[in-house]
Amino acid sequence: MGGVLLLGAACSSNSGGSTGGDAGGASNDIAATGGATPAGSDGSAAPAPTPSAPTVSAAVLNVQPADGAADVAPTNALAVSVAGGKLTTVEVTDKEGKAVPGEITADGLGWKPSGALAVGMVYKVSAQATDAAGLVAASTTSFTTLTPAKTVSTNDNIADNATYGVGMIVSVRFSKAVKNKDAVLAGITFVASDGTTVKGHWFGTQRLDFRPEKYWKPGTKVTIKYRLKNVEIAPGVYGDVEKDEPFVIGRSQVSTADSATHQMTVVRDGKSTTLPVTLGDAKNASWNGTMVISSKEKVTRMNSETVGLGAEYDIKDVPHAMRLTDSGTFLHGNYWANPFGKSNASHGCISMQDVQGGSDTSVAGKFFNDSMIGDPVTIKNSTSAVVKPDNGLSGWTLDWKNW
Repeated sequence: MGGVLLLGAACSSNSGGSTGGDAGGASNDIAATGGATPAGSDGSAAPAPTPSAPTVSAAVLNVQPADGAADVAPTNALAVSVAGGKLTTVEVTDKEGKAVPGEITADGLGWKPSGALAVGMVYKVSAQATDAAGLVAASTTSFTTLTPAKTVSTNDNIADNATYGVGMIVSVRFSKAVKNKDAVLAGITFVASDGTTVKGHWFGTQRLDFRPEKYWKPGTKVTIKYRLKNVEIAPGVYGDVEKDEPFVIGRSQVSTADSATHQMTVVRDGKSTTLPVTLGDAKNASWNGTMVISSKEKVTRMNSETVGLGAEYDIKDVPHAMRLTDSGTFLHGNYWANPFGKSNASHGCISMQDVQGGSDTSVAGKFFNDSMIGDPVTIKNSTSAVVKPDNGLSGWTLDWKNW
């Protein structure tokens, strides 16, 4: 405006006192309305008007972490709040533009993400709020989450899309001790096609087992959802897995071995069969309780020294071996004796008639071929104690309220 006024004044001066002409009138009009100060009644200059200050919203936004912050924890660090107003919009996005879910609180005063952020990621926070007069306050900041220096490896006993028996227990092992057990438990969820509820139970600080209240229903499709990559499982240590792991429950086969009668009843999809067996003798009684087949080997070596029984036996070619406990209980074929259905003569295992090298037509061979990992096997009427729930996949011995 100053430039325009100066130009107008120069044009007027150049007119040499002329009283006519459009150019001169225009110049005078501009000078009068834009730059000249009208004289007062006494001839003095009138005071210049005071410019009004811009109106600012009374709402004050507070975004944590601060703009430009680095090495921010992925949990419990991001929060938006306002004083003197109400939040109207909060948008948090990562560097790929993916939105972080979250909701403004009912009172309009705060916002937090609904889950953990990703590690090693840049985030942008855009927030707006209004005060009582409807004036808007806005803020745009960014920060970067930490990149973990330490992670823990997570492994379970499930193979993608594999089929398991109705007694299958999912056992998750961690390479380091877990301190934040609740956070880890929340980061592993199960979705079953029939809506079955699955719960986890900790055995110590490095093992977490999952099962339903009762045996799975045949045909159930299950997906394990691991969301541990951004979970701090211990101070400075984060999880390493972010994936979905599906598996299927197959037909139903439930076996019960009776130490008193030396018989094993096998119920397969409602059809019952009885097989002659031998269990642990008086000196080496079998565990009572429900165990689960956790692995299968057509031929394996069994050495008594590995289970604390000294030099009792060393059989290099035990056929059709199915592991039931970590302490050395198997269900297997036996070609070196014939006590089946007559007496208990084993060192704690359940054994059935077989031949050296194993035969598909033997009692043990047929049972082996009909069995799968996850099939439950219960031993009853033994003189021994009940197997501990963390000895193999024996969690069915722990009642649901204590699971």
